[in-house]
Amino acid sequence: MVRSSRRSLFLVVLILVSCGFLGLLFGQKSPAIASSSDGDIRDSLRQFTSIYDVVEQNYAEPVNPDKAIYNGAIPGMLHVLDPHSNFFDPKSYALLREDQRGKYYGVGMTVGPRNNKVIVIAPFVGTPAYRAGIRPGDIIVAVDGKPTDNMSTSDVADLLKGPKGTTVHITVLREGVDKPIEFAVVRDEIPRYSVDLHFLIRPGIGYMHVSGFNETTEHEVGQALDEMGDLKGLILDLRQNPGGLLSEGVGVADKFLRKGQLIVSHHGRSSPEKRYVATHGNGGKEYPLVVLVNRGTASAAEIVAGAIQDHDRGLIAGETTFGKGLVQTVYPLSENTGLALTTAKYYTPSGRLIQRDYSNVSLYDYYFNRDPEDNTTSHEVKLTDSGRTMYGGGGITPDVKIAPVKSNKFQDTLLQRYAFFNFAKRYILGHHPSKSFETDDVTLQDFRKFLDEEKIPYTEADFVENNDWLRSSIRSEIFIDAFGQEEGLKVKAETDPEVVKALDLLPQAKALADNARRIVAERTASHSLSR
Repeated sequence: MVRSSRRSLFLVVLILVSCGFLGLLFGQKSPAIASSSDGDIRDSLRQFTSIYDVVEQNYAEPVNPDKAIYNGAIPGMLHVLDPHSNFFDPKSYALLREDQRGKYYGVGMTVGPRNNKVIVIAPFVGTPAYRAGIRPGDIIVAVDGKPTDNMSTSDVADLLKGPKGTTVHITVLREGVDKPIEFAVVRDEIPRYSVDLHFLIRPGIGYMHVSGFNETTEHEVGQALDEMGDLKGLILDLRQNPGGLLSEGVGVADKFLRKGQLIVSHHGRSSPEKRYVATHGNGGKEYPLVVLVNRGTASAAEIVAGAIQDHDRGLIAGETTFGKGLVQTVYPLSENTGLALTTAKYYTPSGRLIQRDYSNVSLYDYYFNRDPEDNTTSHEVKLTDSGRTMYGGGGITPDVKIAPVKSNKFQDTLLQRYAFFNFAKRYILGHHPSKSFETDDVTLQDFRKFLDEEKIPYTEADFVENNDWLRSSIRSEIFIDAFGQEEGLKVKAETDPEVVKALDLLPQAKALADNARRIVAERTASHSLSR
């Protein structure tokens, strides 16, 4: 414990000193001020170690130094600065790098909690888990002989990961099979696709959902656009996209803008402005574009949406985005840890600040209890290329607001009881659906019987009022079981009310872009004549 305590204390001292030196470096203070600051840092370090000694020696219970330092002192210090500066302990730092790389080594399936067990939600098509025959609904009872009782989902997921080429033994229980089934699965490289769904949702009209921005996102978006062919319109879905790597966000925006157009800029207290422009451009492909966003759209995703909006390239639809416009530089530290420190702020091409105000707001309220209204009360007013008014300092305000669909009590009950998941698992045992499968009245009646068996309450009015939602949800879950997760997601996208609305907005998006090009051309011609 003493050795662990000293190691943790050394790390927090290292970070405190690093932050102090970074402040001196970026601030470029005079030698006199620097000397004074050095003295302040030494005094603060002495006070911190003194307090920590008192806590460690006198607290009512033994102190876990890693918990006190990693989960307490360091995050507390950073969150005083801003909501996004963060410290990553060895496990979270490894997960961060895994997310950034867009790949990991394991068996390739999603697992989750169901009925107090860890079960397979879906294996990814083509992965070792899929090829081995593991199915959605399989209950994972042991991994390499270790029972999973009382294990969390993340614990089980950690056991399934490992070096490429190694074998993991997975024991599952399956409905309809009396005995446990043993699988010996050889781990492989599993891509973590950020473009998790793309297809032609209508003839000539593409739909693409981008879940994040990792090291492969620009390539994935380009590949998806190529596969969808000669598009007459595109729905770019950035809902619940938390962002990621700036370079990948810039690369994605580049594919929709004209060569030379500004995408984003950033600068900090002492760092010079850095501007990112479209270096390749869209190659003249000016098809109508609607970008779907919501409160979960953040960071690099907001950069893409903001650039498209400021250049009037497409129509932004949905909710006001999160408002995360702080640039974090990640500094690798000792002990396989990392420090994400805010070093600058992002600005859209028109000069709008993306970052939402976080002063005098608790961390909880900042993330979970913010005002859903847009930021039109902001004093920061900017103009798009065509002269449309935009407001900064609070995320990206959509051109067309689409209120998210709120679930009702009946829907919540079915989702909380995993009704569709469990029904599909049972349905597949006795049926072999094709891709032309639709949820007909017979299947709906089977679902009623299933709810009765599971003692899940419903009324006739529930079935009448939620008819379309029920049919779509049943079909989607059956498609996941029968054909893989991507096919199930397609079903959901095709019937998603916000996606359907976005399709209706494509003519408006075309008119917006055409009008902007006309205004910019007239303005350019006017400047040329006045010279």
